[in-house]
Amino acid sequence: MNHSVDPEYSSVNQKSNKDFLSIDLLSDLSIDLLSQLKEGGFLSLKDVIIEGPLELSTRCGISMDDSNFIYNQTITFLEDIGVIDMRFTPATTLYDKRKRIGRISTGSQNFNKLLGGGIETNAITEVYGEFGTGKTQLCHTACVMVQLSYSQGGLDGGALYIDTENTFRPERIETISKARHQNPKQILDNIVVARAYSSSHQELILSESSRIIESQNIKLLIFDSAISLYRSEFLGLSSLSLRQQRLNKLIHSIMRIAQTHQIAVLLTNQVQSSPETGFANLSFKAAGGNIFAHSSTYRIYLRKSNRNRIARMVDSPNHPESETVFSIGESGITDPQKE
Repeated sequence: MNHSVDPEYSSVNQKSNKDFLSIDLLSDLSIDLLSQLKEGGFLSLKDVIIEGPLELSTRCGISMDDSNFIYNQTITFLEDIGVIDMRFTPATTLYDKRKRIGRISTGSQNFNKLLGGGIETNAITEVYGEFGTGKTQLCHTACVMVQLSYSQGGLDGGALYIDTENTFRPERIETISKARHQNPKQILDNIVVARAYSSSHQELILSESSRIIESQNIKLLIFDSAISLYRSEFLGLSSLSLRQQRLNKLIHSIMRIAQTHQIAVLLTNQVQSSPETGFANLSFKAAGGNIFAHSSTYRIYLRKSNRNRIARMVDSPNHPESETVFSIGESGITDPQKE
């Protein structure tokens, strides 16, 4: 797999993007080691944090000792300049920081309340449910809402939509934008769509996403869906272990991207039947097993309820298990109309 980066891209974006943290800032490294890092595609310090020591060693052809040294040096540097939290931080400092954390409105006040204000940055929000429960509609609505001002429930930024099931529809974005009195062309201009055709292609897109996030002011990363390509490619019990290893690496890379770039991540997941309680009480659980269950910050189960939808908070570090009602209309996700 070739991870080399176009030199023209590198020179242009390092000059134009004030947030770009060049690998050259690691002044303790030799010129030869810096060259190896750049040839491996590591131009930014954030790339090092996101990919991790093993990937650093593999792609750059350096020893694990050198790789761990570079990784720890990078963490220390980013701690010193405030990009990531210090390794020993008072709980009061973290609490004050969480009070200022960014959130994206879902379009529904009910749904926002369930999430504690909206889709949170520095976190992974996973939604799962059967077909037609509103997962993709939530993704489309969030693409519009993230671009609004902070006072309107947005983050004044763009969206990166990784589409694995050919579900993204610009026409739907146009409809939602008009219904919410936004300029459709301007909204569409600030959405970057990446169509993934295989699990390895999806991983390649993710590895290249940092430069898009920084250059396009991306505040929301969407996976719709994160697991579908893996389920279609890794069939049978014999491939289950390899599939779970790949998914584990994927979800941890996504988490590091969310925390390093301080953006929100919204991913949809599929369901599988769980007939342990008998056919009469057939229920559904999220696909991906414990890999997704332990890695997603917030897990929300969606289901139909007549003309409305119900969202249930299944797992959260700071929310009670509760549920709320929302609807899907011209403006995307919204509150049910009062009769």
